[in-house]
Amino acid sequence: DYNTIFEAEGENSTESVFEVQYTDLEGAGFGCLQCSEGNVAVGFSGVRNYEGPDFTSGFSFNVPVQEAYEAFDSDDPRRDIAILNIDAWATATGATFGTGFEHTGYFNKKYIPRTRSDQALADLNLTNPNNYRSIRYADVLLMAAEANNRKSAADDTKAQNYLNQVRARAFGDDSKASSSTGTALTSEIWEERRLELAMEGHRFFDLVRTGEAATKISGFVAGKHEVFPIPQTEIDISGLTQN
Repeated sequence: DYNTIFEAEGENSTESVFEVQYTDLEGAGFGCLQCSEGNVAVGFSGVRNYEGPDFTSGFSFNVPVQEAYEAFDSDDPRRDIAILNIDAWATATGATFGTGFEHTGYFNKKYIPRTRSDQALADLNLTNPNNYRSIRYADVLLMAAEANNRKSAADDTKAQNYLNQVRARAFGDDSKASSSTGTALTSEIWEERRLELAMEGHRFFDLVRTGEAATKISGFVAGKHEVFPIPQTEIDISGLTQN
């Protein structure tokens, strides 16, 4: 059930192929972030100064932009699982919140700090128990769809089947089934990855490997930004040349 994949009850489910385990039963502090057994990234993705139901506050980093929200069809139930429209949520629930740097009005709902149990230890922002879903079965289906579509002896029938399994789960029926072939099907598979895996950390790498990063990411420099910079301290120690 897509509604519960990213909740506690959805952890290590049949959807999960590889999942990083986290716990909030050991405290942590900024003096040793690597000592935390919690998912530190989740706290940074939370809503600043949040007061209300279901969630706890965080630092308002890693916020989705409006373009990501509007990429979904209005009837796509995955949109409101992936992205929290904080203004609409506040209106509906009475929640209050502050705004962080480059506030967009949207938050990563898949990895947002949930209300914690009484056993959770401080610092709560650094000890979130949300497991990271590194590889989901839907991701594997879309890998298979793309592989069959793009191989030299393409099997678009098989590619459509894998793509349509993902769409059928999302919408609950076959109303969005694809019959496309060739490069049109390739584009649909890439877009489906954007929607199905939104806010899970795959989009940048998909854009790089498909050659779309320079046209889709503002400020991206082809031939440079495909790789991460080597930390200056490592260059000083080893004499390596910067990427």
